[in-house]
Amino acid sequence: MSGDSGIHVHHAHHGSDKLSQWVALFTALLAALGAVLGYQTNRLMDDVLLQKNDAVLMKAHATDQWNYYQSVSTKMHLMELAKVLSPADKQQPFDAQIVKYKKQKEDIKAIAEKFDNDSAKANQEVTRLDAPHNLLSMAMIMFQISVALASITALTQRSWLIVVAALSSISGIGLWVYALTQM
Repeated sequence: MSGDSGIHVHHAHHGSDKLSQWVALFTALLAALGAVLGYQTNRLMDDVLLQKNDAVLMKAHATDQWNYYQSVSTKMHLMELAKVLSPADKQQPFDAQIVKYKKQKEDIKAIAEKFDNDSAKANQEVTRLDAPHNLLSMAMIMFQISVALASITALTQRSWLIVVAALSSISGIGLWVYALTQM
């Protein structure tokens, strides 16, 4: 009877080694996938930050142009006021200045609106890029859960936990693939 027990333990230990090997391979695969996913997530976040920086920069340029527009507008209004307050025979020089300022305002307004539009486009790109970023982050979380479950599998020798870990990693891969289609 003692001999049978020893053989049984030997087979159980051998099964445990197989499970440990599968857990090790599974964890190594997850580590490799996680590294690629982490790289992709970081690159995407860099793109998001660059686009956000461009949006802020374009908005600052637009604000500068709108301030300049306001300054030219004030000068034009002063010329109009000076014209009204001047005698009729001295109003002619003000007309040329008023025409000059009106033209400047049109040019400045066009530049300011272009910067505003560029800022809005950059913000739209931020929104577009940020959606896949969130999906990639969730995929990374699913991989981390899989690694944790694989570790518990190795410690407890409960083979059913590796199935749950595999399901978690499959959902992570699904999120990853879906995020790639959103890019």
